[in-house]
Amino acid sequence: MRSPTTIHLAAAVLLAGCAGEPQDPRGNAVEPETVTAPAPAKAPAPAMPAAATWRLQTNGAETVLALLDARQTPVIRILCPARGDTMLVNVPAFRPIGSEERLSFGSGGSVAALVADVKGDPQRGGVTASGAVKAELASLIAGPVSASYGAQTSGPHAAPPAATATAFVAACRAPAPPAPAAAPARNPAAASPCLIQDGRQLDVAALRAVGTEPFWNARIEGRCVTYSHPEDQAGTRLWTRYERRGGGEIWTGALNGRRFVLRLRPAPGCSDGMSDRRYPLAAELEVSGERRSGCAEAAGR
Repeated sequence: MRSPTTIHLAAAVLLAGCAGEPQDPRGNAVEPETVTAPAPAKAPAPAMPAAATWRLQTNGAETVLALLDARQTPVIRILCPARGDTMLVNVPAFRPIGSEERLSFGSGGSVAALVADVKGDPQRGGVTASGAVKAELASLIAGPVSASYGAQTSGPHAAPPAATATAFVAACRAPAPPAPAAAPARNPAAASPCLIQDGRQLDVAALRAVGTEPFWNARIEGRCVTYSHPEDQAGTRLWTRYERRGGGEIWTGALNGRRFVLRLRPAPGCSDGMSDRRYPLAAELEVSGERRSGCAEAAGR
């Protein structure tokens, strides 16, 4: 006769064997269910810098499309001189490489290879490259814009707004303006009222002053100054008091009841900070309680 201990051990062995492999009601083995782990989600693409903005400026000598960061510092400049078919690209953050002359610029699959100045750009900073204005210029700035020089890369940056890009392309492809005609001889009897002060005719050349960050423009005829800015592109004419002082010239008046003063002084090589244009005069403007700086030259240049 078997002992109770032996019976209990046999029952335990049978139960363990049954629990080791699942079965259906007929006693057939059932394959265990396989659980597949979900595939990891793809990481989102890096976002474009939200603070940067594109700004378009035309000063008669060239058209500049600049990407400015939150501090209004240029990140990339694209320039088209008015006379010629050359396009320039400037990246202030790039360091010049003496053995590298290729700078690539474009968007997506549309890329232009430009020739870089290996000595750098002392005026704008960084590296500037040049090349012919491409027929596919519009596609170069149609999407996120990038520039690369050696191992250095800037971008991708958000594309310029469509209207801004269209205006820039049109300006780059526009024919060069004709040379200004010679000014007619001055006729004192038919002098403009702007040239008369205290009953005398002023001997003041027509001038044009420009400034950036923020942008402003002043057209000067005698003692009349037409001041314009992005919110007043047509400009407002001011009747000022003109005087020469300390080797410079000063126009003093009022705009919207507040003091307006424009000072010009000789400063060969003056730069507006946005283009490679050099001006013979430096400008200082006091308007709406603010002081602004810029450059000036003879009108019509």
